[in-house]
Amino acid sequence: MASVRRLKKDIDYLVSEVVADCYTFSYFHPAKQAEVIDIINEAIELRQELISRANTPDGKDNPKIVKAYYKAIWNELFEKVDGMFNKVSQLNK
Repeated sequence: MASVRRLKKDIDYLVSEVVADCYTFSYFHPAKQAEVIDIINEAIELRQELISRANTPDGKDNPKIVKAYYKAIWNELFEKVDGMFNKVSQLNK
């Protein structure tokens, strides 16, 4: 993990990509707008939660614990964002 600042920027970028994808889908499929809004709300909540967790790491004294903590946030970010993209693609079927 290079820096906390970079992690926060990646969180913002990936969540904004999910939201942009949802808006694009909503534009072409207005009948499924309620489901898309749920995904957008989930993405915003994820962003707030991960930024909050990135600001307050556990075990500030031990670098190994801090590194593992940020690695867990990183992994959760990719896992949940991928899940949200899959939800949007499932709406198309």
